[in-house]
Parts: sequence; structure tokens; C-alpha cells
Amino acid sequence: MEIYTNRKAVFSQELVQLKKKFNAISFFRIISIILALIAIVYFIDTQNKVYSLTAGIFFIAFILLMRFHNKIKDDKEFKEALVTINTDEIAFLKRDKLAFDSGEEFIDFTHPYAYDLDIFGSHSLFQNLNRTNTYIGKKTLANQLLGVLSNSEITANQEAIQELAKKLKWRQEFMAFAKKSQDNPEQYKTLIKWAEFKSKPVSKAVSVLSFLAPTIFALVFIGYLISSNTLYLSALSYLFVFNLIVFGLFSGRISLEITKADNMDIIIKQYGLILQIIENETFESSKLKDLQNQLKVNALNSSGHLKELSVFFSRMESISNFVTTPLFNGLFLFHLHTLQDIIRWKKDYAPALSQWLDVIGTFEALNSLANFSYNNPEFVFPTLNRNHKISFSNLSHPLLNSETRIGNEVDFQPQSFMILTGSNMSGKSTFLRCLGINMVLGGIGSAVCASKAILHPMPVLVSMRLSDSLSDSESYFYAEIKRLKQIMDELNGNRAFVLLDEILRGTNSDDKRSGTIEVIKKMIAKEAIGAIATHDIEVCLTTDDYPNRLINKCFEVEIINDDLHFDYKLHDGICQNKSATFLMKKMGVI
Repeated sequence: MEIYTNRKAVFSQELVQLKKKFNAISFFRIISIILALIAIVYFIDTQNKVYSLTAGIFFIAFILLMRFHNKIKDDKEFKEALVTINTDEIAFLKRDKLAFDSGEEFIDFTHPYAYDLDIFGSHSLFQNLNRTNTYIGKKTLANQLLGVLSNSEITANQEAIQELAKKLKWRQEFMAFAKKSQDNPEQYKTLIKWAEFKSKPVSKAVSVLSFLAPTIFALVFIGYLISSNTLYLSALSYLFVFNLIVFGLFSGRISLEITKADNMDIIIKQYGLILQIIENETFESSKLKDLQNQLKVNALNSSGHLKELSVFFSRMESISNFVTTPLFNGLFLFHLHTLQDIIRWKKDYAPALSQWLDVIGTFEALNSLANFSYNNPEFVFPTLNRNHKISFSNLSHPLLNSETRIGNEVDFQPQSFMILTGSNMSGKSTFLRCLGINMVLGGIGSAVCASKAILHPMPVLVSMRLSDSLSDSESYFYAEIKRLKQIMDELNGNRAFVLLDEILRGTNSDDKRSGTIEVIKKMIAKEAIGAIATHDIEVCLTTDDYPNRLINKCFEVEIINDDLHFDYKLHDGICQNKSATFLMKKMGVI
């Protein structure tokens, strides 16, 4: 936390200085334009050329100050973003608040584990991991958390994440540019839709005309300046009208090309700045270098091409100006030339645009996981295998307070399936979620909450939290049966990591017991790895029939000084203590 506190202090001080400069330049900019106007008034009154020269000097000063003002404004916004990034990180580590997007829109009740393991939503895994600031970044991180990668992909991610974790300064600058972009889904989708829209190029004849007509206009104007012949003025007026007619013929196409493109130049410029910081960094891991290489097209990097496109869209925005549009197009067909530039750019680079934005998304997802690793240096990156070996030392839930969470030793060898018992509040459900979340993290290349981890990445299938679906007229019991069917279907021909918590609650105890036992037998027949939690001691006797495949584990509770004490440690065997009767007596229920 100290590093974030120090960085916040430095950036806050720099921000104070930038604000002072910003305000000073704003003041001098106003003064310069006022003085320029006063000089013009005096020139009109006296015809003294000194005043005209003075007005010109103050006007030039105004232009220079305006450009410097814009640069200071960009720097100020950049420092503000850095201050916010470190402020949010401090609040996060203090467990004061979660200032990060929860990914609530990605909640999917039908997904094999997303809802059960709290992957998305308030105080979810996603919200704790998420350090993305663009739509594509958020979407990429969400998609990664919904699946499992191959061993080679996981290894590549591990190397990239470990490298990025060490680059705190670069990571925060990258985040600041992304935050400064103020990106949203509408902007992203508009840009992608524009890139996918097939724009027909203008004909060669029109292209030639777009250069020829302004050239003739310029020559006629020069002729008038030399000769002062009024015939040239008549010709100029006709040429001006002709150019406007040509522009009018293409105004519909121009409007179609820039539909819903408000502020597109700013959006594209910000994407370019994000890509530029990726292009300018030196990376060592193969994945990061590969992503960086995807940004090179022809002579320029992607950021250069986007800067060029940003300029084109900036020019197009002037089309809504009722003064400059007739003037610029009547003189030199300004917007027709810009249309040709945009169409030419689209033909050359639009196919790569989606890929460039995907690179941003991948970097943001990796950056989030790198930040997670940096904040938790005690977490480890699993050693991978292809022999279905899964074991953890000091395994715990990564979202629990590091000062109070309790780790456990877990090994799914030689027995691959665990029957878990324990009273309510003893930690069974938290332990199951702990297993599931760490399997998900390990399956995408992230660090996991353990001191040692050996992992065979595999699909995770969970039945822990289901609810009645009123919209589907579906009871809890039927929803659970459907989920179990989904799990069994997934296990056909594919080994997976399965977590079940007190299944078949919607039926009588005998039916529940026999059904649970049959489910366990079916699981081990399909070679599933994982755990099932149950309160039924008789279910645990199934291990006698399958001693090489099943193992009993439990969470115990002790009564100390007339109070319940949970140690949250995983023990061998079947839970012996009963807490419900004690607790009801103590509270006067019975």
C-alpha cells in the first residue's frame, strides 16, 4: 500500500502545479485576445500600421497559448487519472470500497459456474480483479473468466502477467490513458460498425475533378489578382457554384459515412494514445511481444494510422458549420477530399482495426491480472501438468481478508473426489467456492491464493446456488435437476472439476440420500474430479465401496466456554460434532 500512497502524493503535487499553469495560461489567453481586439480598434481609428502589427502579434500569442493550454489540459487529465488510480487502489487494499466496475451485465444464471461462484456482480471476483477502463478490456476480462485455456496459453499468460506485474509505472500509465479515454460500449460499437460498413470509392473521374476544379479556381483567382479583370470575378463565381454543386452530389454519401460519428476523432485519438504506450514499451515475454507485433502495419504503427484517421474525422466534423462548409467546399471541395481520404484509409486499415482494439482489450485483461498478482505477492502461479493432478498448499479464498483467512491443504490424488461434511457456518460452501475460484484463476494463467499449486486445467462445473425461475415457471428442484443433467452431459467424454453443494434439497430425506449417492457414483464413473458437500452422514459411507476414488473430509466445530468455535480447517474423516441442537438451546428455541 505504501507504494500507492507515495505515488498518489507525487501525482497530487504535480497536479497542483499543472492546475496553476492551466489557470495562468487561461488568464493570459484571455488577455492576449482582448489586447488583440483593442489593437484592431485603434488601427481602424488611426490607420497606424503599428497597431495592426501589434494585433497580429497578440493574435499569434493567443494561438500559441491556446495550443499550450490544450497540452496542459491533457497533462492535467492524465495526472488526475493517475491520482484516481492510486486512490482507488489504496481504498481497495484498506477494504474501504470497491471503485471498480462489477461486470453485472455478464451475470449468466445458466453458465456452468459464473453465478454459483460469484464471478460477476457486487463484491464479485470480477470486481476485485477488474482494472479495465475500456469496453473491449472489460469484455475481454469477462470472457476469460468464463472459460479455461490450454496449457500453452496458460503458460504464455503466466509469463506475461509476471512481467507486467513488475512494470507498475507502465501499467498505471497505460491505465491512465485508458481511463482518460472515457470509452463506452456505444463508442466502441460505432467505430466497429463504421469499419465493417463497405464504402464504395468515388470514381476516377470524380477524383480527378476534385483536384482539377479547385486548381482551375486557384488559377483564375491568381489571374484576377494579376490583371484585376472583372471577367475573372464572374468566372470565379461560376466555379464557386460549380464546386458547391459537386459537393452537393456527394453530401449524402458523406453523411452516411459519418452517421453517429460525433466526437469520433477524439475517440480514435484516445485509442491511438493507448496503443502508442504499448508500442513504445519493451517486452520480454512471447505473448506481449506477439501482441505488440500485431500493431505494426506498413510503415506506421497502429497508433500512427489512428492518428491519421482522427485527423480525417476531425475535418469531417466541420461539415455541420453553416459558414465554413459552403466556403471550404466552394473553394476547394474540402469535404469531398476528406471523404476520399477516409474511404482510402478504410480500405487499407479497417480490417486491422478490430485486431488493434482486441490488443487493447487483451492488455487490459492481463494488466488486471498483473495488478492482482502485484497486490498479492504471496500468491503463486500453478505448476501445470497433463496427468489430472490437482493439489494446493495453504489454499484459501482470494477475496477474504488476508489477515484472517485460513488456508488448507488439498490434494485430489490418489482419491479424486471428496465428500465434505460439516455443520452450517463451518465453512463448507466457502471452501467449495474457494476451490472453484482458484481453479478458474489457474485456468486463465492468473496467480492463485495458495503457497503452492499443481494444476491440470479443466472445465469447472458447479451446482451450488440455484433459485426458482418464475419467468420460466420453474421450481428450485427442477432447476437443480436441469443443472445436474447439464453437468452429466458435460462429463460425457470430458473430465471436469465438479463442485456440488447439498444437492436435491427439494425432496424428502430418503430420496435425497439415495439420489445423492447415485450422483456420486455417476460422477466417479465419469472420472470427475472435485467435491460434494452434504449433511447426510450415510452418504459418506459410499467411500467404503470406492476407497480408491472417494475420500471423506470435514469441517469440525467445537464448544469452548459455552460457545461455538469454528477453526475452518479441513480435517480427515466425517464430521462428528452437532451444532444445531446446541445453538437452538442456547438461543432458547428449544
